[in-house]
Amino acid sequence: MATRVLPFIANYGKELRMGMDIKGKVEKVTEFAERMRKVQEKAGTALKKAQEEMKRQADREQREVKE
Repeated sequence: MATRVLPFIANYGKELRMGMDIKGKVEKVTEFAERMRKVQEKAGTALKKAQEEMKRQADREQREVKE
């Protein structure tokens, strides 16, 4: 882990309470973190595409200023 912070702690600010099956829970948390990373990546891509489209629309409507 590059950040040395568990994803749950990064998202919720507290440690995940676990039962006796720690290994299974850790694997599920890892799967959740990977799923969240993919969702955030897709959202970021969509936002960037929307931003580029808005800029293209705004630039097309710009008029040159006459002095």
